[in-house]
Amino acid sequence: MNEQSKKMELLGAVPIPKALLALGLPTMIGMLINALYNLADTYFVGGLGTDQMGAVTVAFPLGQIVVGLGLLFGNGAAAYLSRLLGRGDKDTADKVASTALYSSVLIGAIVIIGSVIFLKPILNQIGALESVMPYAITYTSIYITFSIFNVFNVTMNNIVSSEGAAKTAMCALMAGAVLNVILDPIFIYALNLGVVGAAIATAISQVISTVVYLCYIFRKKSIFHFRIKDCCFSKEIMSEILKIGIPTLLFQVLTSMSISMINNGAKEYGSSALAAMGPLTKIMSMGTLIVFGFLKGFQPIAGFSYGAKKFSRLYEAIKTSVLWSTIFCVVFGLTAAIFPSQIMALFTKEDTEMIRIGAAALRANGLSFILFGFYTVYSFLFLVMGKAKEGCFLGACRQGICFVPVIWFLPGILELNGVIYAQPVADILAAVITAFMALNLHKKLSAEESHMALQSGTPENTKLFPKNAMIMPVPLRKISNISPKSHSS
Repeated sequence: MNEQSKKMELLGAVPIPKALLALGLPTMIGMLINALYNLADTYFVGGLGTDQMGAVTVAFPLGQIVVGLGLLFGNGAAAYLSRLLGRGDKDTADKVASTALYSSVLIGAIVIIGSVIFLKPILNQIGALESVMPYAITYTSIYITFSIFNVFNVTMNNIVSSEGAAKTAMCALMAGAVLNVILDPIFIYALNLGVVGAAIATAISQVISTVVYLCYIFRKKSIFHFRIKDCCFSKEIMSEILKIGIPTLLFQVLTSMSISMINNGAKEYGSSALAAMGPLTKIMSMGTLIVFGFLKGFQPIAGFSYGAKKFSRLYEAIKTSVLWSTIFCVVFGLTAAIFPSQIMALFTKEDTEMIRIGAAALRANGLSFILFGFYTVYSFLFLVMGKAKEGCFLGACRQGICFVPVIWFLPGILELNGVIYAQPVADILAAVITAFMALNLHKKLSAEESHMALQSGTPENTKLFPKNAMIMPVPLRKISNISPKSHSS
């Protein structure tokens, strides 16, 4: 069996637990390492001072928006690619992969140029204090310029994940992440470059990840071909990419906006409060990236199964993913909630006020993070099934629809505590909304499965209706097995 046949078997035939581990674990490890190198800048820059820490803090949301362009095309294409592979439509898949890759690099370059030109006004808007601004401009100008490689990396990460090449995605992420952790102390302290050194280390690391993906392409390891001549901007292809990509970009923009709003709220209480939001954001991002990494394995399985109308496989993938992601979120969230002061103390030795504020925020966010796995499984599921409206709404809930009203009003009542508790309150509201949407989705899936059985006379594996029997639509699966109550996260 050749490599491409093995990938298809993994998506469509291998038992769900084994397939999820094979596809999700490598990407999850890669995402974990990637999250650690996001933390590395914060950790090593923390030794330079509070203002330097603030510079890295305010640069992060701008970087997230740029990365969102990779997700716009990469994640939008990945959901469609999984379904195309399930249908066996290789020619269209090549066109989608090529269109997504080249479009993301072009649009990314345009946005990055605009960001560099208007950098200072942008940094003002996302929370930079005057004392932080010189360091923020120096760090961000380098960081954002080289983010073009990260746009390419994020797009490729999603595309190769959609074809089941999780190990390649892991290797690309790990290569950049490990190098960044090694280079940070060398450039920041040994070469005495300060925040400039941190930015250069990150830039080099992103280039290395790009090299890994280019090797994968040029050695023809991918199922897809990436050719400029295959770029196709037809209504069908662009609508399929954008109807999933735009909600994903919206999610990323809202994440960036929520971080900026927290930074702006925190800076009203001084540089220590602003600096505390940096480690908090990076630590919680580490948890979310690990969940995202694991669910990159769920995504192609769910898309392939839905495209091939293998409902029992889809149900099992949902149930297992909710359970496993929730277990992780409980462990991660409780660790953050039980040891918040010890964790925050890793990022500063002298600023006790930063530790105090950061610990309170980390404790609250850790407890609400328990709900994140359940929410994210369904957020991914709606998108990969091509249900753009529902996916867009659910993707916007946690960091937008629920978060924005809370961050506007809660600080006026609770002051700094309002900033600290804004995200946890939004997490709870988003989880409640997810539960109702999940119930409705499973009702529709059961109806679709029953309808297919009526047409064929036979469900996936067993004959459901004897000949000449009275046919009644019967739901074949129920949501009760994976309710948020039984797997509260």
